[in-house]
Amino acid sequence: MIKVFGFPKTRALRVTWMLEELGLDYDYQLINFAKGESQSEAFLKVNPAGKVPAIEEDGVVMIESGAIVTYLADKFSSGELIPKPGTPERAKYEQWSFFALTELEQPLWTMGKHKFALPKDHRVAEILPTAAWEFQKAVKLLSDGLGENDFILGDTFSAVDILIAHTLRWGISFKQPVDQDNLKAYLDRVESRPARSAADQRETQALASQG
Repeated sequence: MIKVFGFPKTRALRVTWMLEELGLDYDYQLINFAKGESQSEAFLKVNPAGKVPAIEEDGVVMIESGAIVTYLADKFSSGELIPKPGTPERAKYEQWSFFALTELEQPLWTMGKHKFALPKDHRVAEILPTAAWEFQKAVKLLSDGLGENDFILGDTFSAVDILIAHTLRWGISFKQPVDQDNLKAYLDRVESRPARSAADQRETQALASQG
């Protein structure tokens, strides 16, 4: 069984959402940051960076949410949630995956680091307006790339939509505007999938059960 190391409202949701889309059973291991569990000796053996998500599957440990989502889609979706390698469609999948992680997410993580994640003496408040500007540039490019499509690759939902939708929601939670009508409709469309709600519930239940 796949073991997922995560915590609610983190990038780990991308992985639980993917697993719910696949209909796979999995063991959710809560790593409670508030209790310092991300820096425990046991978890640092899984991910020396002390971050979630991570998975353990068939003796293989993986970190990095984008890589995990792609791996799971390749292995378990029979091509339904990810294009075949070496095709133009797969090239577009890779393009938008890297865009989500390096252009759309990057300024949000900059905000997070300089608001709360970094030690106080390493935070630079002056960088926050620049990060917000960068995020808006990325949102505009995403809106243009989506156009009138239902999903980023066209008419069909794929694993990369998880990465994009999660990151857009992250931006909104940081009070960053996402005003384009096509992106609003896209986000509603992707987040209305039952697997998204199931992933939320699974993570919330894991936190509640720990007390």
